[in-house]
Amino acid sequence: MSGGPRPDAERRLLTRARRRLTVQVAGAISVLLALVAMLVYCAMLHEQSASARRELAAAAERAPIAHPPPCVWLYELRPDGTVRASPGAPPALPVRAALAAAAEAAAATEAAAATEAGVGADADAGAGAPRLAEVEVAGHAYLVRTQQRGDTTIQAAMDLRYQAAERSRLLRTLAWAEVVGLLAALLVGQVVSRRAIGPLGEALARQRRFATDVSHELRTPLTRLHTRAQLLARRLRGGTDPILLIDEVDQLVTGTKQLGEVVEDLLRSAQYEQLRRPFGPVDLAALAAELAVAEGVRAAARGVTIEVRCEGPVDHVVSGVESALRRVISALLDNALGHTGVGGHIWVTLSSAPGSVRLTVRDDGTGLDPGDTERLFARFVGGGFGLGLALVREVVDGHGGTITADGRPGDG
Repeated sequence: MSGGPRPDAERRLLTRARRRLTVQVAGAISVLLALVAMLVYCAMLHEQSASARRELAAAAERAPIAHPPPCVWLYELRPDGTVRASPGAPPALPVRAALAAAAEAAAATEAAAATEAGVGADADAGAGAPRLAEVEVAGHAYLVRTQQRGDTTIQAAMDLRYQAAERSRLLRTLAWAEVVGLLAALLVGQVVSRRAIGPLGEALARQRRFATDVSHELRTPLTRLHTRAQLLARRLRGGTDPILLIDEVDQLVTGTKQLGEVVEDLLRSAQYEQLRRPFGPVDLAALAAELAVAEGVRAAARGVTIEVRCEGPVDHVVSGVESALRRVISALLDNALGHTGVGGHIWVTLSSAPGSVRLTVRDDGTGLDPGDTERLFARFVGGGFGLGLALVREVVDGHGGTITADGRPGDG
């Protein structure tokens, strides 16, 4: 079947579209999570820095040397040059250069103040200016604040390893959150892509189904018109009196009208209209006779005889859409012609019962396996035999009727 690869190509296209959309959604969510993580990390850095500065300032100004706050050590440079340290203070500290510089600055400030007979406030302000620096000593980072407290120089040092450990824990937590968020984003992306691409896949399937239906529904009437037009052209070239061909021309006109009805029905189905064409009385016997005549030329070309028989004295009128029921009988005759060899016969039989009309199309052609009767009505699914009988079942079901198939191999 020439149209077979197309569904696979569409399926691959939809799969690629779903994957692309999934990646885009997951990427957007992952970038958002990364930005949030970066903001959290920067906020933590700022808060740690501000908190450390506050704690050091408070410790340097008020904390006793013997009882400093946790993670903070105090060093006092006395006027006699000795240094007193908090219990357990790191031996690599204090930063003596910073202590000496602060002490010298304080001494210079006091000397200048004494020389100029300046008092108090200016001298204290100059002498008390703190010095803040981050240093690394013996492989450890410390934040060090050096300032004057009264007549002594105080240095407060805070070990930054605990803040670094907190940052490391936060980074690990954010990394795991990013991984989990990425997995969740992929899942969300798949759900979003399926919901977004689903309608497109359904639309493509409907478009493909409509194209298939159109090609099949138009094939039989176009073949019938083409055959009759060829026959009419041969007779005209053979010198047949045009008056004798009026019936053939009328059949062409009728065939084109019926073709227009088929196109109109297909367009209605393509628009997914809920409103159906109104039902009316349809004479199935008249339709069968009309289509037997219409197929007569094609049947004669194949050496096949079509016979219409009506059983019982009552009429064979049903309630339905004439154009749709005409398509049903046309499809059944076309199917019978396709399976009947040269010299074969096709019988169209109509019978009536209270509240129903039965139409049977029988041939003496190749027949079928009884196990294939249900697959006859499938749309190329699971070994289905074609499309025509599937469309016939749809029309018959829409009219509240039933359709069945029966036969034996080689027995029609």
